[in-house]
Amino acid sequence: MAGQTHASGARHRVVIIGSGFGGLFAAKALRRADVDVTIVSKTGYHLFQPLLYQVATGILSEGDSLIVTAGADQSYFGNESFADHAPGMKSIDDALELRARIFGSFEIAELQDEPEVARAWMTFVLVGAGATGVEMAGQIAELARDTLRRDYRHIDPRQARVILVDAQTAVLPTFHQKLQRAAARRLEKFGVELQLGVKVVDMDAGWVEVEDPDGTRRRIQSWCKVWCAGVAASPLGGQLADQAGAETDRAGRVEVNPDLTLPGHPEVFLVGDLITLDNLPGVCQVAMQGGKHAARQIVRRLEGDESGQPFHYFDKGNLATVSRFHAVGDIKGFRLAGFPAWLVWLGVHIFYLIGFKNRVTTLFHWAITFVSGGRSERTATLQQVFARRAIRREAELRAELEEARRAAGPTQPGDVAVTPSDDR
Repeated sequence: MAGQTHASGARHRVVIIGSGFGGLFAAKALRRADVDVTIVSKTGYHLFQPLLYQVATGILSEGDSLIVTAGADQSYFGNESFADHAPGMKSIDDALELRARIFGSFEIAELQDEPEVARAWMTFVLVGAGATGVEMAGQIAELARDTLRRDYRHIDPRQARVILVDAQTAVLPTFHQKLQRAAARRLEKFGVELQLGVKVVDMDAGWVEVEDPDGTRRRIQSWCKVWCAGVAASPLGGQLADQAGAETDRAGRVEVNPDLTLPGHPEVFLVGDLITLDNLPGVCQVAMQGGKHAARQIVRRLEGDESGQPFHYFDKGNLATVSRFHAVGDIKGFRLAGFPAWLVWLGVHIFYLIGFKNRVTTLFHWAITFVSGGRSERTATLQQVFARRAIRREAELRAELEEARRAAGPTQPGDVAVTPSDDR
């Protein structure tokens, strides 16, 4: 890889797996290099994951050198059955499902004759008090308190319960204690119930069972739950590690070399949530900077320069919104809370949106929402609520049929292929 072309004269090809932050910034860094870039992704778009909660709550509408940026999935810490009742926040599909569940809960509560049943539909439990949990809790509380307060005849949305549960003893555990307290005060002012030091041990469609610090177990009646805790690396990382003989951590992240290459394979770079290196945090800035680093390494090799320089992460700080006009931020030792931090958060997120049109339309939506207190994106369907489970069941049925086909042996002439029907 010392020259710009292979022995055959063909241009060097770089394959990027994943269209997240790592893949996007790697591709941008290679746009002037003399290489052919191919992006392989299961979606046809770049997902700006930090703003998924705004889609869910109705603010926004949804041989070659190899760079693998396949990202992460939701982790339920071994309790995979929880996924049926508490969607995570890792895709646009997740956000649309949550939007349907949140707004649908108020609609169903309006139709109930029994107050206890209505209360269960108006109880929202969020598991995980990191940035995603805090932002979601604040948005749902604001929906109930302000946006929806005049939309119903039989229920008062302001009586909704928004409960934020976490086994840790503070919200935003990666932030400074001063900012943790500021965020907690703001959430409590909006009526969010903070149940910290509390573990979720079981759940079903209509309830969550939690364990208090003293070991006491109790049930919270709730039909709308959101999983905001834990991530697991994409299974692709584990496959690469197995083939390369590399190690992985408990979350399935691959232990990479200091220059982000897969051990034994200097042509393969892993970026973002797929890797474990020097206790790097699982934030988008790590993926962005990692993508740029991988691109620079490839260019250096093609130009015949020395490569293999270690990746150095530049920590630009943490930001999290708590409610409208209120955020907390820790930026290189400067700690902000309230409106100033919210302005910084606004500017940062607008800056990292891709394309002038996206920036203008997002700013326009935000201006309407934040000034008026309304939500323009409130369309929800039953299909959004049930599609995720239906798709997963479809995949399970196909796997079962394939396993049965293999067990039955080779097919004979005249055999008819069987596929899952639509009326099962």
